[in-house]
Amino acid sequence: MNTDNLFRPFSLKSLNIKNRIVMAPMTRSFSPNGIPTSDVAAYYQKRAEGEVGLILSEGTVIDRVASSNDANVPHFHGTAALSGWENVIKSVHAAGGKMGPQIWHMGIMDNHHSGWLPSEPFEGPSGINRPGFNNGNTMTESDISEAISAYGRAAADAKRLGFDTVEIHGAHGYLIDQFFWEGTNLRTDGYGGKTLPERSHFAIEVIKEVRRQVGEDFAIILRLSQWKPADYTNQMAKTPEELEAWLNPMADAGVDIFHCSQRRFWEPEFEGSDLNFAGWAKKVTGKATITVGSVGLNGEFLAAFAGESSEPSSLEELMRRMDRGDFDLVAVGRPLLSDPNWVRKIREGNTGALKGFTKAALSELVLD
Repeated sequence: MNTDNLFRPFSLKSLNIKNRIVMAPMTRSFSPNGIPTSDVAAYYQKRAEGEVGLILSEGTVIDRVASSNDANVPHFHGTAALSGWENVIKSVHAAGGKMGPQIWHMGIMDNHHSGWLPSEPFEGPSGINRPGFNNGNTMTESDISEAISAYGRAAADAKRLGFDTVEIHGAHGYLIDQFFWEGTNLRTDGYGGKTLPERSHFAIEVIKEVRRQVGEDFAIILRLSQWKPADYTNQMAKTPEELEAWLNPMADAGVDIFHCSQRRFWEPEFEGSDLNFAGWAKKVTGKATITVGSVGLNGEFLAAFAGESSEPSSLEELMRRMDRGDFDLVAVGRPLLSDPNWVRKIREGNTGALKGFTKAALSELVLD
């Protein structure tokens, strides 16, 4: 199997990386009171030393009181947390790596198993995070405006601290995705609507504010998913035409790269073509895309949280699609969570040394 195309450089605006492999964002919850520690810096530095092209951080929350349901998820605001992130990016750069934070607002959430709650109620477009489950407040237009500004400040801080790009988390049932989905956005004002493009108004305003704050030459990534934690088979855009109507306004607003989350990258997005989500996003927008979803492992990531282990799997189908030009970058999650040297082993063809994945890796910052 020839993996040469994985190891070509990639350049777009502020982003100049040595290969096409991206470390996918994975929530770690190892930042007490939201402040990234030296252990967090070492964790990311090890992935840079292991030749990851671009590291995308775990989700890191913006400056809204109820943006998180977990006291140990990192913040991307406040002097102490930003100082921690500055240490992270300096460590990654020292190891020759490139990195962007994933800026995040969780929206309406289930209460955390620890019992911790933010000091204000969760907030979202309509107070629900799945049909019939109300666990927070409906955002006012003032709340929305302040949240948009908070995304922009986080992006500006990312650039100021020396990060190479920024990713906006718009997937997996969190705040931006709650605005997208008809099941969680019941609004009748300008941030709601019967169509997906209408419900994309909040996302577009976030993207425009981020672009305004970082300037034209800083690369912006947007992570999207069709599936929801409440509905794994969901498709908001059910046809290529609906996908185009959804994505192109966000591309026009400032997105440079679409990070297209699937549970399994090899599954086609629409009938009549084997193109996956990233392949279709690139086809309809002309923008660069990142594919993701069970790359390098034989089990999908949601099952890992239930304790299911996975073993290394072939990259043959991934390379077939990449060699065809379906997408530009490949995000890898669990293999890099459990093995910081995964990229080097792939480059050297040392597949016999690849590690599997077990649930135990979720509870530690693996350094070797």
